[in-house]
Amino acid sequence: MGHIAEILDHASPVLPVLVVENPQLALPLAEALLRGGLAVLELTLRTPQALESLWLIQQELPEMVVGAGTVLDAEQARQAQQAGAAFVVSPGYTESLAQVTKGLDLPWLPGVQTASEILQAREAGLRRLKLFPAGAGGLTLLDNFAGPFQDMMFCPTGGIHAGNLGEYLARPNVACCGGSWLAPQALLDAQNWDGITALAREAVAIAERQRFVGK
Repeated sequence: MGHIAEILDHASPVLPVLVVENPQLALPLAEALLRGGLAVLELTLRTPQALESLWLIQQELPEMVVGAGTVLDAEQARQAQQAGAAFVVSPGYTESLAQVTKGLDLPWLPGVQTASEILQAREAGLRRLKLFPAGAGGLTLLDNFAGPFQDMMFCPTGGIHAGNLGEYLARPNVACCGGSWLAPQALLDAQNWDGITALAREAVAIAERQRFVGK
């Protein structure tokens, strides 16, 4: 699974976006999501324990595809790859990250919000992008981008939840959606893995209903 398009297809319908402060919770969290039908996750580099947590998951749960999120610079991209990340995700697009991920042969999903950013990413050969933050008029942006950027697919992230997931997945230019609602802090603190599995299953069920209706 060496290309971001393959990874996002495998992630469908939702790419869980996780913040893990305790590495001991990383593996049971990943197992809970996998039981719920989600086999790809993004572990954000927002805590000092993130890389350790990433390494633990990819070592102990090889059937889960683990990526590093909130990658802001070249050094973080290198560290993520060394920790075993299958891909990296960034909140935005920069030329330096484009160069280093290409040099590392590391699948990269950069965030965009404007037509100019999409053009930059497209010129760099990218055809899968994160729309971030999606909560800032994401549905309208996706509809507007569909015309001029017919070869681009997006993973809207930020502001996605069970209540609007179906609307986003209905867009023909949406590959999957990024979601942090699948592992709320209250369930993590309580180590309520069954509750997290239930949220994952709900997301998969929403996607199945959307497929039945048809895009």
